[in-house]
Amino acid sequence: MQAGAAAAPVAQRLAEGVYLLPGRGGVADAGNLGRIGNAGFIVGPRGVLAIDTGTSLAHGRALLAAIHAVTDQPVRLVLVTQARPEFLFGGDAFREAGIPVQMHRRTAQLMASRCETCLRALVQQLGAAAMAGTTMYTPDNVFDGPLALDLIGRPVQVLQHGHSSGPGDIAVFDPASGVLFAGGLLDAGRIPDIQDSVLSGWRQALAELAALKPVLVVPGHGPASAPSLIGTVARYLAQLEARCRALLDEGASLIDVADLVELPEFAGWDEYDTIHRRNASIAFLRLERELLLR
Repeated sequence: MQAGAAAAPVAQRLAEGVYLLPGRGGVADAGNLGRIGNAGFIVGPRGVLAIDTGTSLAHGRALLAAIHAVTDQPVRLVLVTQARPEFLFGGDAFREAGIPVQMHRRTAQLMASRCETCLRALVQQLGAAAMAGTTMYTPDNVFDGPLALDLIGRPVQVLQHGHSSGPGDIAVFDPASGVLFAGGLLDAGRIPDIQDSVLSGWRQALAELAALKPVLVVPGHGPASAPSLIGTVARYLAQLEARCRALLDEGASLIDVADLVELPEFAGWDEYDTIHRRNASIAFLRLERELLLR
């Protein structure tokens, strides 16, 4: 069996007309073809709204095939929720099928500024065959704030809360089912990456997501989850910042921070030994900078 066939996504029905295309989890490598992030789609009476494009041209094509296995409705649009490789590099698969790719303007700017480097790194990680034909592209449409979409004959809300988990990160809410595709704002069982974030904005965004009272949330990584995941991720961010602030007050050195910011509640999450350690250093440096600028 070819590696690509082994990784072929299969749609999971979450609610009437709402589907998850689950990522495989873990760290991107040749075994999982880097297909670690979730995607999804919403079917309306006039077509399909797709959410995220996958890691590569081949992955994007596989996601489209999985959509077509569920419905004959045409895919009208695909939204990219965040500027991370596993969510955006399948864009050309949609564009070659005549489907426009749309993302927030600041996500497009971040993608343009750094994703050539990301793409080269993915080719090294996953192999040239897995990434064959995958290129950088420019989105067909960009937007600057929240949107109300009725393109598929089913109202969908595109939520944007300013600079939160990333400068242009969005979430997609289907009011009819109560399903929330949270993109980079939530991860389940995996340490959230704060590299592109503003923590205060992220916490505010999570509070606004909770206020929607979703029935089910789809994180960027990990399984579809109960709405309590929103509070769990908020708690991780709060604990991370509180522990780093305490270490700064104690006069700790940056070199020791990664070892000292232990958060037992989250020690079993994926990437605790890598992303969490990096998060600790990033959060500490930001707090130190704030102190110096006072």
